[in-house]
Amino acid sequence: MNKNLLYRSIPKVDILLADEGIKVLIETYSRESVMEAIHSEMEKLRAFIGVCEEEEKAKQQIALLNENIAKAVSAMHTPNMKKVINGTGTILHTNLGRAPISFEHMMRAAEIVSGYSNLEYNLEAGRRGERYSHFEKLLCKLTGAEAAMAVNNNASSVLLILSSLAKGGEVIVSRGELIEIGGKFRIPDVMEQSGANLVEVGTTNKTHYEDYEEAITEETKALLKVHTSNYRIVGFTESVGIDELVPIAKEHGIPVVEDLGSGVLINLEKYGLTHEPTVQESIAHGADVVCFSGDKLLGGPQAGIIIGKKKYIDMMKKNQLTRALRIDKFTAAALEMVLMEYLSEETAVQNIPVLRMIAMPLDEIEKEAGYFARILRRTGMDAKIQVVSYESQIGGGSLPLERMESRAVSIQPNGMSVAEMEEKMRHLEIPIIPRTVNDSICLDVRTIERKDYKMIASELTELLGQKEKEER
Repeated sequence: MNKNLLYRSIPKVDILLADEGIKVLIETYSRESVMEAIHSEMEKLRAFIGVCEEEEKAKQQIALLNENIAKAVSAMHTPNMKKVINGTGTILHTNLGRAPISFEHMMRAAEIVSGYSNLEYNLEAGRRGERYSHFEKLLCKLTGAEAAMAVNNNASSVLLILSSLAKGGEVIVSRGELIEIGGKFRIPDVMEQSGANLVEVGTTNKTHYEDYEEAITEETKALLKVHTSNYRIVGFTESVGIDELVPIAKEHGIPVVEDLGSGVLINLEKYGLTHEPTVQESIAHGADVVCFSGDKLLGGPQAGIIIGKKKYIDMMKKNQLTRALRIDKFTAAALEMVLMEYLSEETAVQNIPVLRMIAMPLDEIEKEAGYFARILRRTGMDAKIQVVSYESQIGGGSLPLERMESRAVSIQPNGMSVAEMEEKMRHLEIPIIPRTVNDSICLDVRTIERKDYKMIASELTELLGQKEKEER
């Protein structure tokens, strides 16, 4: 195999630029983008020839040069972030964006942010307003808190709270609650950034009422209770509840802060889950400040929501960090709309995707799985398709021990390995993210919208091909 001859057969740049297809690319995109793609693809082609041992394969790649250039240019001008189909059954999939927001809420938010809005303008008074005003009263009504605000995520909430209430002082936390929230972001490190000094009490599995009392000094600025929403310690354990911490704090004139993590506004027990402390319960027990995520069990946009006593919330609003951590207009609009749904629990469960998926009854899931399987079978795709028992999970660092009985459509490809199929599914125009179980691709219908069934069927049929007529 003469590699020098193969290298010389690669078209020169001026020849490529004279090609009609390349000219169309330049008109459609730009000369700069096309030139970048040409140089990149030619470099890849030379590298391929360098390691290729089969002349025919090398020639095939040379013949595909123009097509690969077109694909490269198109990829440059295609947004990298895109919609994916979540077939994993994990409702709050951290890597897939956590809580999905309903199309109706998105369109309403888009209507607001695509033009000007009263984000920080008081229409009644005709002067500067506050961006929290759009949802503060709602949060207070729903939770019983005196005041509320929001920042860009819950780690920011903890940072702002401690910076405002405890900078330079001590904050007491149980050793069993020194959590890591993902990506190596840890409560002790967030506390250090806030300027507060951590005082650990108790042990990993047991912390007593007296541990807090004995640790309080003149330097103590707050007691911090962290709900371990992303893990559970079971067995020989003991912890001090928020209702027990409040009297201690009151006696010493210091605030109690509770980080609820996932944060939930309705009792999930009625939907078959174990009890998860609600935001309302925390306020009712006397917590001075409570924070939680907007994009977990609340089902809204990414945000760190802070509620509590007005004097403490006012301190945070005046903190210089607040401007650096504040939410944008899109988040403010989306958060208000999601919170409005909670004025009626029935409406919230119907209109907030996360709650709708959690509350979905098993008989409905079975019907959906059967319907989806029939659509897939009708395509004649080259695979064995069946409905199987499955377990969904909440995900997103919420209710870590919970598993919900569900149903999935199992796809066993005939002419392709499961690993190869899974990889190809990730590279579709609208990627489909499944879970592989027992040598099959599983798609949990709990986390897939019915409107996507036919699109999924079409894409998978193109990927797998069709069975021979006699096999159908």
